Amino acid sequence: MSRFKSNRHQGHCIEQVFDYYLSADTSSFEVGFPQTTPSGQTVGVSANLPALPRILTLMGSGETAPTMVSTHRRLAASLANGPATVRSMVNAALLDTPYGFQENASELAERAVNYFSESVDVNLRVSGLTSLQTADPVARERGLELLRTSDYLFAGPGSPTYALREWAQTDVPTIISNKLEHGGIIVFASAAALTIGAKTVPVYEIYKCGHDPHWLDGLNVLGKIGINAVVIPHYDNAEGGHHDTRFCYLGERRLQLMEQELPADHYVLGIDEHTGVIFNLDEGSAEVVGNGMLTVRINGESRTFNSGTTIDITFLANPENDATSAAKGITTAAATSTAAPSNDPPADISLGATTDRCIRDFDEAMANADADQALGAVLALEDAITAWSADTLQSDEADRARSTLRSMITRLGDAAVKGLGDPTLVRAPLVEALLEIRALAKGEKRFDLSDLIRDRLDAAEIEVKDTAEGAIWNLRNQS
Repeated sequence: MSRFKSNRHQGHCIEQVFDYYLSADTSSFEVGFPQTTPSGQTVGVSANLPALPRILTLMGSGETAPTMVSTHRRLAASLANGPATVRSMVNAALLDTPYGFQENASELAERAVNYFSESVDVNLRVSGLTSLQTADPVARERGLELLRTSDYLFAGPGSPTYALREWAQTDVPTIISNKLEHGGIIVFASAAALTIGAKTVPVYEIYKCGHDPHWLDGLNVLGKIGINAVVIPHYDNAEGGHHDTRFCYLGERRLQLMEQELPADHYVLGIDEHTGVIFNLDEGSAEVVGNGMLTVRINGESRTFNSGTTIDITFLANPENDATSAAKGITTAAATSTAAPSNDPPADISLGATTDRCIRDFDEAMANADADQALGAVLALEDAITAWSADTLQSDEADRARSTLRSMITRLGDAAVKGLGDPTLVRAPLVEALLEIRALAKGEKRFDLSDLIRDRLDAAEIEVKDTAEGAIWNLRNQS
């Protein structure tokens, strides 16, 4: 059962007005979208057009990885009348601008489409807005109309700088805001998530090109719901190994410098990799999902919220005001779900973790001569490589997984030739019998026969050594 409350299927007119009110000292201010109706938009929802939930989901990474499948499914289910109707009822669109400058843009789009179809049971349509500034006017308007009419808008990796430049002076920012004001689900991850705050990190320019740490203006979607924050995904990134690549490759030193340039009432909202935050504007809540944590960082001081925590949006609007009332509850989706428990094993947090687990299982199987367990480990790793193939996070985990899989298959091939069982135990009855005959021959001083037995054993890669206690033997070149 979906945890998202939606009036979409109740069949009556609903006014989509976001009217949270907060108290700060002696003044009151409204948190949410302005009450005015944008040009060309209608605030009222007709009786035959059921209301959509208003949800903004930000992901630190893993937007097309197994770790975020359950989150996408929950979001899609809030737009449908049950699992069987998700594909027919969810109108999902891919905003492909953030990676539009990349030569493999079409491949990334194809991966996302396949991921949603196979893992989420949703038909994801590609807007084709890789470059709004140079696109054919007809194609551009078709892409924008696809975004306008969608109820599930998804965008992910790439460059926030490029995306913001391409979206400037277009309808994209308005489309995003209108969905959150009047109904729709926005899922922005990685580079796209960077654009949602008041400011954005020009990642490539700072990390790759050596520009001085600085901010660029963001879309400030969060500001429109009263949250004065900048979003930093990949918050717990550790790809640098010996050097600090946390905070979306900024590291602590550069983040400290950039914090000093933020307006006094703004702060950092950090989202770990393979982690998401679901802002349910109808309920006024923000739920942390996935593998990691959400961090609220103010002037270098951090407070973290684990996956499963639900936070009042009013707290995020003024986190310095009342830190003690932030958590509404620490309940996970599994704890409140009425669905039957799954028999599936818990998902690993990364392809690297799955690779490590599978090689451990494989080594144990080979040591125990368990062919079925070894084959199961091989198949599990192959499944994982396929499942993680759509993940856009760049690392060497996929290469390591494929290398490990090849090694496991090679070792299975060797075992097929030599046998999984201990070859010493297989040969022992015959060798021991021959050595007894050799001992009798030596006792009868028939050294020609005893030498012949030794030579024949040697030709069979069996070494024989005579000791005071008798002959001992072993297999030569046993691996």
